Amino acid sequence: MTDLTTLPGAVPDHRQRSPLHFAWRRFVANKAAVVGGAVLILLILMAVFAPLITKSPPTAQDFLGEALAFPSAGHWFGVDDLGRDFFSRIVYGARVSLSIGFSAAVFSVLIGIPLGALAGYYEGRIDWIVMRIIEIFSVVPPLLAAMLLGALVGGGYWMIIFIAGLFGWVQVCLLVRAQIKAFKEKEFVRAAQALGASPGYIIRRHLIPNSVSPIIVGFVLAIPLAMMLEASLSFLGVGVPPPTPSWGQMINTGMSFMYFYWHLAVFPTLALAVTVMATTLFGDGLRDALDPTLKGK
Repeated sequence: MTDLTTLPGAVPDHRQRSPLHFAWRRFVANKAAVVGGAVLILLILMAVFAPLITKSPPTAQDFLGEALAFPSAGHWFGVDDLGRDFFSRIVYGARVSLSIGFSAAVFSVLIGIPLGALAGYYEGRIDWIVMRIIEIFSVVPPLLAAMLLGALVGGGYWMIIFIAGLFGWVQVCLLVRAQIKAFKEKEFVRAAQALGASPGYIIRRHLIPNSVSPIIVGFVLAIPLAMMLEASLSFLGVGVPPPTPSWGQMINTGMSFMYFYWHLAVFPTLALAVTVMATTLFGDGLRDALDPTLKGK
């Protein structure tokens, strides 16, 4: 019998295409998500190749004679009060914010996946315990808790990653839990149970691989939360210590000069806002593309 889809001019059978193909089409149709993804890629490239696009190291006080200079052709974002090129500070600050955001998101995923899988598969008492833990972390304001931990044990790069990951796993856990509960009654899981597969094997080999979509979404959406937390802590003085460039730290310093030297506060604020918005738009578009039933929720 002739396959009609192979005839010239025939419309291809879309049912033969993979779910990833349709997810990609949904993502591309979301213009805001595409723009957000493009901006995020540009920011990552800028952070990676920072030495190639800046004229001096971020801590070098090479322009003391031009301290507090306004933006110009020689210094695109001006010069700060200590004679450092402000564009270099902003670019290297992207390294700090993005690396903390991605590292904290990895930490969140490492906590959220096993807890969500256990709660979704076993339900009962284990699910009750996990949900009570989630409620505790949900009612505690992350910034206040982070300020307390930062004041007790000190700030620093790795401490901020730990704090951001500690409060960022909840969303990942809930997404994985919902996906596991939806899939554990499927035929392939029942078949594995009938063959004597252990719960750990079923979770590891069957359920978690089928939960990749919410895991990716949870990972991406955890990044801007971590970046905002880092900026807030650095703004309050318990984050990344100077002279390491941090946007929150630069915003704090720039507020002292806001009325006379606006560029010291405006540029790091815009950098943080653009990065967080781009990551959020990309994450929202990814969520809608991978699971369109969540759109608008």
